[in-house]
Amino acid sequence: MAESGGWKKITIHTDGGCDGNPGPGGWAALLRYGDHVRELTGGEPATTNNRMELQAAISALNSLKEPCEVTLFTDSEYLRGGITEWLPRWKTNHWRTADRKAVKNDDLWRQLEEAASRHRVTWQWLKGHVGHPDNERCDQLAAAEIVKVRRNHTPEKLAALHEAFIASRDPNRNQGDLF
Repeated sequence: MAESGGWKKITIHTDGGCDGNPGPGGWAALLRYGDHVRELTGGEPATTNNRMELQAAISALNSLKEPCEVTLFTDSEYLRGGITEWLPRWKTNHWRTADRKAVKNDDLWRQLEEAASRHRVTWQWLKGHVGHPDNERCDQLAAAEIVKVRRNHTPEKLAALHEAFIASRDPNRNQGDLF
């Protein structure tokens, strides 16, 4: 495998999904280096599709043991647009969007920026669900994680976690009864 200035060339495919949005979610990443293939997966009982897309990329980049030249493929326009276009503006605006609202998932965007900073990453979008083998594999793995999450939690526990997740994302949650 060709190296670029001593940097190993890695190809990564990622995917994330939810059963409901928000709902139980799963993510997956498939990493390729020469003939070596590694699959990473995870899930959350209450999350969003976008959070799972971000988590897949973060986990994949953080799994690399040394700086690498990475081509990362995602079927998420949110992930690719955020990291390649919107992130610098968000940071300049103190993690606010153009219309002055708080950036959603800023915790994960910050983690992704940190993880990506250790590598040379080229972000590639590809259309999902059109038969690309590595993208399809990630989709299957993420879906299997959702099944695993559902199996490990009662419906009542999932409902409670869902409500807590929604409450945690309410921008007015810290306002309380001030008056």
